[in-house]
Amino acid sequence: MAPTRRNTRREFLAEAAAGVLLATTGCKHTAPGAGSDSAAGSPPAFASAPAVGPAVSESTFEQAEKLMQVSMTPAQRTMAAESWRVSMAGLMERRTGPRKVEITEADAPAMRWTPVSQDQAPPGDGRFVRSPVPNTPLPQHDDDIAFAPLTQLSRWIEHRQLTSERLTRIYLDRLKQFDSKLHCVITLTEELALQQARTADGELASGIYRGPLHGIPWGAKDLLDTAGIPTTYGAEPFRNRIPITDATVVQRLHEAGAVLVAKLSLGALALNDVWFGGQTRNPWLLAEGSSGSSAGPAAATAAGLVGFAIASETDGSITSPSMRCGVTGLRPTFGRVPRGGAMTLCWSMDKLGPMARRVEDTMLVLRAISGFDAGDLSCVPSQLNFDATAPLGDVRIGYFPQWLHEDGATEIDRAAVDHASKLGMQLVVVSLPDWPYDDLDIILFAEAAASFEQLTLSGGVDTLKMQTPDAWPNTFRLSRFLSAVDLIQADRLRRKVALEMRRVMSEVDVLLVPSLRDEMLTITNFTGHPSLTFRAGFVQVSEPRTDWAPDASHPVEKLPAPQRVPYSVTLIGQLFGEGRMARIGMALETAFQVAEQRPPGF
Repeated sequence: MAPTRRNTRREFLAEAAAGVLLATTGCKHTAPGAGSDSAAGSPPAFASAPAVGPAVSESTFEQAEKLMQVSMTPAQRTMAAESWRVSMAGLMERRTGPRKVEITEADAPAMRWTPVSQDQAPPGDGRFVRSPVPNTPLPQHDDDIAFAPLTQLSRWIEHRQLTSERLTRIYLDRLKQFDSKLHCVITLTEELALQQARTADGELASGIYRGPLHGIPWGAKDLLDTAGIPTTYGAEPFRNRIPITDATVVQRLHEAGAVLVAKLSLGALALNDVWFGGQTRNPWLLAEGSSGSSAGPAAATAAGLVGFAIASETDGSITSPSMRCGVTGLRPTFGRVPRGGAMTLCWSMDKLGPMARRVEDTMLVLRAISGFDAGDLSCVPSQLNFDATAPLGDVRIGYFPQWLHEDGATEIDRAAVDHASKLGMQLVVVSLPDWPYDDLDIILFAEAAASFEQLTLSGGVDTLKMQTPDAWPNTFRLSRFLSAVDLIQADRLRRKVALEMRRVMSEVDVLLVPSLRDEMLTITNFTGHPSLTFRAGFVQVSEPRTDWAPDASHPVEKLPAPQRVPYSVTLIGQLFGEGRMARIGMALETAFQVAEQRPPGF
């Protein structure tokens, strides 16, 4: 996910940790054996269960009021303290006992988010047409082969101008050569990769061709399970975790003939770019991190160490590192790509998607990993439509004029609008209500804290490298004190926001926005809309950029001289409209004419 930007709720008395004012009533209790003389047929009643848990005092609630924004009289506090152990504490028996229930990784919430209403069916008939690629001769130098786009690599392999084994060895050598600079590899899968490459070559020799990914080496963000190969989540407590099965997406890529060369780094538990092995670096500027949490996939793709990578996004984890490292990142519609076997951070937001060096590359990968899977309760049956040869037709590009002149926007963002106009696209001014979209983060924080509840309660989060206010350990602890009422209200706000996005997207084909505009990152990750981030130019920076909140005790150092780094723009597509979004992105990518440039030194 993107940098945690908010959440200042910090102070609270230690004795309140028993679950202060978590407003989660909803089951009634009788008190068998507790001296009740209720007549037969009497209904169960609240506040009639046996007293459990530690005692709390009036002062506990007096302090809790500061966090929960309620106000009680002394008499009300006395009532709350005296009734807590029979009214509320028992509702946490699942965790505190005596009848404990283990909640495992496989136990998804009963409530689930879907971006598609009952009256909407995901469009598409599965038509998929690639670009015709000219018969480009195979380069003499390995570096030129390594940086070739997936569209070209796949043609060389298909036409047997290049073997998978040779390409795999090129990438394995580059991973070994440059990882000491980038810190992007957690596990090199050399033995598996060479085995898969030889199988791919053998199949081609016998006339079996699995499609555009046949024989193409790729890297997996290390939150995707790989059978018999460590999947560490980039976090100290999971360094020795070895799954016994492959994630669904890994299975599908194996079936497509792709070759897994490395498990790539992510910020610990999918936050920012620091993991237990260090900080992953940006190939364009080694003085700064590659951004997160898909740090390794972005760095490895940008440096020509893999043909493509699979990343994930909850709240910016594809968009931000794609911007930083100048790669193309596609965040699919929520529900298009199954997440079975992937680390869960937030059930209602997590998305898996490709990173590559060209827009069309990402569509070749998305085609292979898309499709319904019953193992993911949020997965939606859908078809992927894409025609790289189709004329653009009447394209409506929505944009927010004021955003182009506010902090975070550059001349490149303004040039993107001009390019769209010159390509004959219709520019449409759009707007959204000025709502507190950051309030939606309550949902993310609550789900993430639930996903890693045992790690938090056991103290396992204390072993993570980052223990800053904006890192997961602090957020997980603070989230224990979030109100369940506020969670439901945030969910209701989410539905209102989704309806506003439906209105906006009914007016346009795509939105063109500054990539890291906070409102749009938040809104579209919560509504589930797809996005495409791709390089559009270059800017000068005078200091390394960082995902982490400013820290006066560790200020960011100035660079000796301004440095040239990539800059990207982002398209937001209609739900399940990745094909149309990508076709528009290809036209803009061609207009910008910067996709072929490489980071110096790689």
